[in-house]
Amino acid sequence: MAVPQAIDTLVRRASLLRESLQKSQSNTESMVTILGSFDHRLSALEAAMRPTQVKTHAIRMAHENIDKTLKTTEVILTQFDLSRQAEATILRGPHEDLEGYLEAVDMLKCTVQHFSSNKSFKGSDGVMNHINSLLAKAILKLEEEFKQLLATYSKPIEPDRLFDCLPKSLQPHSETSGHQADCGKPEHQARSLETAVYKTPTLIPPRVLPLLHDLANQLVQAGHQQQCSKIYRDARASTLESSLRKLGVEKLNKDDVQKMQWEALETKIQNWIHYMRIAVKLLFAGERKICDQVFDGTTLNKDQCFAEVTANSVAVLLSFGDAVAKSKRSPEKLFVLLDMYEVLHELHGEIETIFEGKACIEMRESTLSLAKRLAQTAEETFGDFEEAVEKDATKTTVLDGTVHPLTSYVINYVKFLFDYQSTLKQLFQECVTGDKTESQLAIVTMRIMQALQSNLDNKSKQYKDPALTYLFLMNNIHYMVRSLSRSEAKDILGDDWVQRHRRIVQQNANQYKRVAWAKILQTLSIQGLTPSGSSSALGSEGASNSGVSRASIKERFKSFNVQFEELHQRQSQWTVPDQELREYLRLAIAEVLLPAYRSYIKRFGFAFSSVRPLVENGKNPLKYIRYTPEDLERMLSEFFEGKSMGEPKR
Repeated sequence: MAVPQAIDTLVRRASLLRESLQKSQSNTESMVTILGSFDHRLSALEAAMRPTQVKTHAIRMAHENIDKTLKTTEVILTQFDLSRQAEATILRGPHEDLEGYLEAVDMLKCTVQHFSSNKSFKGSDGVMNHINSLLAKAILKLEEEFKQLLATYSKPIEPDRLFDCLPKSLQPHSETSGHQADCGKPEHQARSLETAVYKTPTLIPPRVLPLLHDLANQLVQAGHQQQCSKIYRDARASTLESSLRKLGVEKLNKDDVQKMQWEALETKIQNWIHYMRIAVKLLFAGERKICDQVFDGTTLNKDQCFAEVTANSVAVLLSFGDAVAKSKRSPEKLFVLLDMYEVLHELHGEIETIFEGKACIEMRESTLSLAKRLAQTAEETFGDFEEAVEKDATKTTVLDGTVHPLTSYVINYVKFLFDYQSTLKQLFQECVTGDKTESQLAIVTMRIMQALQSNLDNKSKQYKDPALTYLFLMNNIHYMVRSLSRSEAKDILGDDWVQRHRRIVQQNANQYKRVAWAKILQTLSIQGLTPSGSSSALGSEGASNSGVSRASIKERFKSFNVQFEELHQRQSQWTVPDQELREYLRLAIAEVLLPAYRSYIKRFGFAFSSVRPLVENGKNPLKYIRYTPEDLERMLSEFFEGKSMGEPKR
């Protein structure tokens, strides 16, 4: 029973399922038919809408083109408007409103740039030609304005204004700004010059420099570099040269220098040294700053422009130094040559900085070349001086045996040289002698001293009196030792040199005493007295006087008197200029003469006793014994005073 029921149920369900599937297929076929109809309708609608879509797209594109055209037109109209404004400013010129004029030029350049990048605009060529024509006129007007500004504000600077910019020690009214070679140049003064403060002079008003810079920038951008450089060079070079002329700088050659008297040349050299500092530290440095500011940021070669501005002024300055270096050498020129060399050495660093760059190489090399030439001439002059001292053949004879003019000249010369020690160390290379290194300065100085001594030896032979020969040598060598031992030369020459020459002074003093006083001292000795033939020769001294002739004693006293009077007359005219040496020499003579004279008188002359001496028996004892020891001492104090023959005795 159960199985048939199940089969019936399954059959019913299958029949229902078949009916459902049939309905679904029918529905599907109906939907396909409907969708096919809808697709057909859409295609028809799309075909109908296509013309409308095309028109809509065209209208949208037209609107976009119109917007673009309107915007372009607005920009073009704006450019035209700006160009018209700029044109009006350009035509008025830059003189009244330079800043506005430069802005107008920039506007025109922007317009040119705009049209250059939009060449599709019809008629742009005509606009470009018009604007370019305006720009050309504008640049010419800017050139004129650049030239006018430079002419207006490029005025020669007065010397007083330059002097005010110098350190006080170098200003003309300063007590320390005189001729350095006359008073020496201590090291502290040289150091103070190195650290001295210089004020910067105003060559062009600061407010004008930005205007000149803007003008130069416009000219260079417009391709007018050469015109701009020429305008600037002509104006500033002329002003710089005029400033130097007002200061006193003049172009001189070797012939001009050779014709000058020494005093005039010396003054010009000291002025030149002054001018070099002013030119480099104030004028050239100022010109460099101006040139850098005016052409800053431009493509113009600033170094070349600055070189062209300063070239002639540098040449004029250096020409004088070159003429001095090439002129005939003479000993007095050595110090000014060293002064000139010193100032170039002092300014070397600043010259290298101010005249930097390839364009200025000629200025740097010319200055360095002059410094080397001055150093060479100074060194040669030093050598000439040594030779001149050794070969000096002047016939000037100092009759009183005092210090010869050559000696004082040479010593003062050498002392002045030591004010230039640092400079001379640069001139003379160090040389090695044995195991010891000595400066060339010391070697040359010793050679000069030796040359002087050799010359003095020759000059001393002109004296007929040997005593005066030794006195002359004593005076001169003593002067050498005393003068140099009190100067910086002592450190160079050394203590050995000083001590050795002090011994030479002493040797000449001893030789003088021996030669001058040996003969008169012989008259005060008992040697050579003539024996007496009678006992009457016996006197108060008893046997000590036995056998001595009274006539011999009288003759000795007479001879002493004559010799001493001659010595007094002659040697009172001689001179020992150094007071200490003079007193020493008098004392040395007195220490030998007076004891011998006292002993002789005591033995043979007046004695303050009751015994009658030999000479007193004569008719006129004062005829023989004219002087007491005190008289001799007083008369010795008159020796070496350099009295004239007619001068009365003290």
